[in-house]
Amino acid sequence: MFKLPPERQALVDRVRALASERFAPRAGRYDRAAAFPAEDFEDLSREGLLAAAVPAGYGGLGLGPRGGDALTLWMMTKELAKADLSLARCWEGHANSMVLLDAMADLAQKERWFDGVVRRGEKWVAWSGEPQSPAPGEKARFGTHVERAPGGWVVDGSKVFSTSAGGVEWAILLVNSAGPGGARHAQGSPEALLLLACELGDRSVTFDGSWWDPVGMRATVSHLVKFDRTFIPEENLIGAPGQYLREGWQTAFTPHYASSFLGAAEAAYDYAIECIASQGKGGDPYVQQRVARMAVNLDTAQLWLRHVASLWDEARHAEAQLAGIRARHVIEHLAAETVDHAIRACGARSLIRPSPVERILRDLTFYLRHDNDDQLLSTIGKSVLGQVFDPSFYKP
Repeated sequence: MFKLPPERQALVDRVRALASERFAPRAGRYDRAAAFPAEDFEDLSREGLLAAAVPAGYGGLGLGPRGGDALTLWMMTKELAKADLSLARCWEGHANSMVLLDAMADLAQKERWFDGVVRRGEKWVAWSGEPQSPAPGEKARFGTHVERAPGGWVVDGSKVFSTSAGGVEWAILLVNSAGPGGARHAQGSPEALLLLACELGDRSVTFDGSWWDPVGMRATVSHLVKFDRTFIPEENLIGAPGQYLREGWQTAFTPHYASSFLGAAEAAYDYAIECIASQGKGGDPYVQQRVARMAVNLDTAQLWLRHVASLWDEARHAEAQLAGIRARHVIEHLAAETVDHAIRACGARSLIRPSPVERILRDLTFYLRHDNDDQLLSTIGKSVLGQVFDPSFYKP
């Protein structure tokens, strides 16, 4: 029903095969150890898939919202999420970083950094998180301070929710020259936001994994990262100050998150169909209704992603930004409901290892909190009412 053009479908099929044959069997081990899925990324690199969102002119596949084919990238992500939602999140961070470099880096930067991905398998991520309000039990404050220095900038302080910490070679730091807060938690002018490419092998960058002991998404290793007066050279500034927010690049990634939610939901659905058949529950009318709801939910989510992708592909950016927010909201609820139907149809045994549903429930519950759905809805409401709204970070 949702086939892509043959050459694009072949890419998705390659990812599906890798995910089912190699990544899914490893997922439980990475989850229990809260370890970065390094073997999975080695496989992706060997298959030439790390360059999925690198422009074709630099040796990549040219996928994504800037390449005129957002849907193929998102469907690849969906297949990874069916195997391991944590892996999909790490992959998203890398692919989204490639989109940012394509959108904002200069020619010399693109040649240098894309070559590292294509030829050496270098992995990237983008970090923003610097929450300024402590949660109960937290004592330390998070945040970075940035100061100008001869030939570049000095970054001092810490970030949290730093996906793929210790597993990748480069991070795009979203930092604010007006004070701590990064992008999501800053209060100052958007013009103060800088994007700085940081080589993570620098000895001044350290990782604190003791902070990371979550209920789900454990293999994203989203540790606390400390910067001890880390120097970032001038040539590692990406774009102009404030460009990321002015051009609304966060909105290109919002539906990408939703593709991961869909993948997790599809995995729960597949498990439920197999479970229902093996237990002979197909004649139960209540089970039939739950199967119907799951199937309709998955189709609806696919249709939303196709709609948003078509807007990006046609360069209808303002429409794509708003549609992406709506899709993110809708698919969050469709995915959570689908997993709940799967559990109710299959019973408590679906939550006992080695069932993947146990991990899917934990991971999806945690990942859905990546953005605040109440603020998503508020943003949609403001747009309908003709009020001023922020499509990137959903500030009230």
